[in-house]
Amino acid sequence: MKNISIENAILDLLSRREELTVAFLTRLLNERGIDCTSQKVEKVLRKLVEMGKVEVAYVNANKRRHYRLVD
Repeated sequence: MKNISIENAILDLLSRREELTVAFLTRLLNERGIDCTSQKVEKVLRKLVEMGKVEVAYVNANKRRHYRLVD
């Protein structure tokens, strides 16, 4: 059950912003009261990427993964 709420919260955050990194997603989720770690967020994001709901984009030279919703 908790996984579903994290998935929905991630999708909601990505719909409000163009793209986010794992660090920002983790911080924003914790601010919303969803207790999670960056590892948990990465696991859910991998699942969402496999489902085709989210895509990964490298925007900066820092090689950090930025996630955004698939159009």
